[in-house]
Amino acid sequence: MSSLSRHIEDSACYVICLDKLDMTRHFHMFNITAFTLFPEMFPGCLGQSLAGKALNEKKWHLETIQIKDFASDKHRTVDGPLSGGGAGLVMRADVIDAALSTHKDTRPLIYFTPRGMPIRQSLVRELTKGPGMRLLCGRYEGVDQRVLDKWQPLELSLGDFVLSGGEIAALALIDACVRLIPGVMGNASSGHDESFETGLLEYPLYTKPSVWQGRSVPAVLTSGDHGAVEAWRRQQAEAITQERRPDLWETFEATPCMDRDD
Repeated sequence: MSSLSRHIEDSACYVICLDKLDMTRHFHMFNITAFTLFPEMFPGCLGQSLAGKALNEKKWHLETIQIKDFASDKHRTVDGPLSGGGAGLVMRADVIDAALSTHKDTRPLIYFTPRGMPIRQSLVRELTKGPGMRLLCGRYEGVDQRVLDKWQPLELSLGDFVLSGGEIAALALIDACVRLIPGVMGNASSGHDESFETGLLEYPLYTKPSVWQGRSVPAVLTSGDHGAVEAWRRQQAEAITQERRPDLWETFEATPCMDRDD
């Protein structure tokens, strides 16, 4: 059973059941703890723009835990050779366990791995409703399976590619969550029409000037007819989703109208 209780894959959509997870905020703010070999990578780009402003305003809090501090030898060894042979090193279960044991609380524990479940906007929304997250950032070939079996983290992936470690994936997930915290985005409704929020990719965007290098803003967007604008945007979103992400389109088509967020 994972930290988010149970995850069901249904027509490529993940339905998150929170019956066994207390998502009530036990902190005064969205509280994030990152377990990493490179704490200096945080907050990184999240110290800028809206996320950085929200961090300074204490709308969210970030703590980093140096995994090396929990190694037991003088060399602060955190890894070992791959059992059974092969190239690469594996992060040790005893060191990871000691680090994680310093923060036993109700926040979901997340481990980033290419074999994890793809991060979806629906999951981001659910995570943001809670007290925060504990993020385990692996390195080398990954983490000893025994510590994963003990702690049962939610295993997530940023996409079908391999990174040098979990820190970049952690930063991406933090950013996705922080921007949904009330008061972070200037206009609370500005995220509603974004890609994935309605099950569709976002429609094309335009601004001033009305004509640029012979290319004009579509006339419907300057017509003042709000109904026509909404219809155009919906048509564009559907066409783009169908062309570029047939997997999303299939899921959207299979979703009952009453369950769509639109």
